[in-house]
Amino acid sequence: MIITEILARNARMYPDETALIERDGTSGARREITWTEFDHQANQVANLLLSRGIGKGNIVIHLLMNSLEWLPLYFGILRTGAWVVPLNFRFNAEDIKYCIEIAEADAIFFGSEFVGAIDEIRESITTVKHYFFVGDGSPAFAENCLSLSADQSDVAPEVSISIDDNAALYFTSGTTGRPKAILLTQRNLEASCIVENQHHRQTHDDNFILIPPLYHTGAKMHWFGSFIVGGRAVVLKGVTSEWILDAISEEGGTIVWLLVPWARDILTAIENGKVNLDYYRLDQWRLMHIGAQPVPPSLVTDWLKVFPHHQYDTNYGLTESTGPGCVHLGIENTHKVGAIGVPGFDWEYAIVDDRGIRVKPGVPGELIVKGPGVMREYYKNPEETINTIKDGWLYTKDIARVDDEGFIYLVDRKKDVIITGGENIFPVEIENFLQRHPDIQDVGVIGFPDERLGEVVAAVIEAKPERAVAVEDIHRYCEALPRYKRPQKIFFDCIPRNPTGKIEKPKLREKFAGYREMFKS
Repeated sequence: MIITEILARNARMYPDETALIERDGTSGARREITWTEFDHQANQVANLLLSRGIGKGNIVIHLLMNSLEWLPLYFGILRTGAWVVPLNFRFNAEDIKYCIEIAEADAIFFGSEFVGAIDEIRESITTVKHYFFVGDGSPAFAENCLSLSADQSDVAPEVSISIDDNAALYFTSGTTGRPKAILLTQRNLEASCIVENQHHRQTHDDNFILIPPLYHTGAKMHWFGSFIVGGRAVVLKGVTSEWILDAISEEGGTIVWLLVPWARDILTAIENGKVNLDYYRLDQWRLMHIGAQPVPPSLVTDWLKVFPHHQYDTNYGLTESTGPGCVHLGIENTHKVGAIGVPGFDWEYAIVDDRGIRVKPGVPGELIVKGPGVMREYYKNPEETINTIKDGWLYTKDIARVDDEGFIYLVDRKKDVIITGGENIFPVEIENFLQRHPDIQDVGVIGFPDERLGEVVAAVIEAKPERAVAVEDIHRYCEALPRYKRPQKIFFDCIPRNPTGKIEKPKLREKFAGYREMFKS
């Protein structure tokens, strides 16, 4: 079923029930809408676009911070048959311009945070004919979306949309160079609803605490598992340990998807007494799951000591696979923490060498996956598409291995492998080891140029608040590692992560190893 039809069905089945709640951690403000209001707002956005000649085959940029308006706007664009293009809110003006030009967008919706960036680039953009501002007031060059859509019909427009139609362009985060445009279909979006619900068994009574940025597939596609059964969700604006726990406690949250830094922050806040769990109502919280980046097993072990009743899942996916779920641990497999898991519902996998031949169990190789979420293509990039999708298999560029029970372990990204004296070293392995140190908050491992060995291991370490860690301490701790894997260079700094929690390795390599990485646009 097309996801806009799922929204219409929810409005029919649960018309007066709460669908979405917005909580602003900074101001303490709270807003909510019912499923009927959600559906009607999407219809009004769709009718506004159609009244401006924007419909099937057109392309619409969506540039907002998390808010109550985010999802109705997303569904409204889809209801016209146009492609929706959610953009990373960290993109600067030049990134936004690049994405608009690649997409050849016809219209753009944007929030107050982006007025300056849009104004800076709009005169050099030729394709965009309509600028819609989402918020109070409006800059002179844009129309106000909220006031205009309020005057539109709240009846769904009659637009013929097929399950095989193109639906969305998602741009990669750009941490490894210029963002790539990934084209997803209506079938891809539908599949993510089904896969997520199969994995986490959401029911209509669940309440999903929605924290990560909504432009990212991981955030929305995890929520899709609740959406398909009409479960409510809380959109959280701003992230602190207290705000997350407040939302779970006061809204009766049952499912939370966290990024590694947020989970670690919660544990640290509990450990140092900043957070007292006795002040919160958390008994109903049944599932905590993590994805978007490698998860240190020590983090999960520590988490389950504090929250022993929690179900836990690790989720692996890519934007190219319509977000999470092509591999997942499974809530029944907590004993295998450290693995990313097994193939997701309706997915299959293989681990292959550089020739595309399957390797033996235990041997590292490239993880490839096949299933209903595989993207249609890299938009306007046929060469990269051919290199990435082969006979229906999506080549992930991630190095993995499988154990004798069939559980897949992520070893590292191909591009992040450190080669020292001819030996391959996988940074994730060393990061997981260092994460077990009681005074380390976060760590990133990179290659450091060496005249003799080519590269040696360098560790960038972020200590826990009010903890002191010395270079000598780290060297002693790492004596448990094989000699060639021990960090030869140790630096102390904050670990840069993007909005989806991935360590920004290019920034670390440039700052500490002197590598300036150049990528083709």
